[in-house]
Amino acid sequence: MKRYERLNTLLESLAEKGAIDVDELAEQLHVSAATIRRDLDHLGKQQLLTRTRGGAVANAVSYDLPLRYKTARFASEKQRIAQAAATLVRRGMVIGMNGGTTISEVARTLATRPELSAEHGEPAFTLVTNALNIANELIVRPHVKMVLTGGVARPQSYEMIGPLSHRILADLSLDIAFIGVDGIDETGATAHHEGEANINQLIVSRAAKVVVVADSSKLGQRAFARICELSEIDTLVTDAQADESQLAVFKEAGIDVIRS
Repeated sequence: MKRYERLNTLLESLAEKGAIDVDELAEQLHVSAATIRRDLDHLGKQQLLTRTRGGAVANAVSYDLPLRYKTARFASEKQRIAQAAATLVRRGMVIGMNGGTTISEVARTLATRPELSAEHGEPAFTLVTNALNIANELIVRPHVKMVLTGGVARPQSYEMIGPLSHRILADLSLDIAFIGVDGIDETGATAHHEGEANINQLIVSRAAKVVVVADSSKLGQRAFARICELSEIDTLVTDAQADESQLAVFKEAGIDVIRS
């Protein structure tokens, strides 16, 4: 197991249990106790946990896993989802995106599609996003017109939230919006953080077509804050491991389901 995968596992275990033990983790992950201590010290310095004698406890403030520790989860599935989602984009479109690992893969895939390269110096598409990491990656692409919403940056996800973000989005119209979610079930799409959900709601409301991209681990899950109802979603792009019984709920709601 690589270090970033191990750090991701430590944070997930901590989020689930509230406290973790060095010896138990060393046995579980088949590494030395010294390795686990170094990992916990590393995460402690980033204020993602509080070190204790023999382990660590979660900080007083509950947290979602930071984006940089999510990148290894279902990586191949997310790449296939991104490839499928990118085929829905045509030259000249205005595209909306929120943040997250799957959405970041969609952005990278769009940026490197040969048919969306620069033509006569004109941008191939316009991308409107509240995600700093996506803007940072794509701003150097001459064929992408980048619009950043503004707002207050949330360190866990690199997404900008708050009323400043609303001012830009309220005046824009989007041809298509790609939305990453923390869960999607019969009640709709949801996110862990209410501030992110609020901005995502606005992106959805400004789009002619709404595409939710979610690996199979998100299906049937419900997070804290609602983004939108199923009736507001046009397409769901997920991976081939998605359970057919779960997909039936979305198909019955009139959502076009793409498995990749």
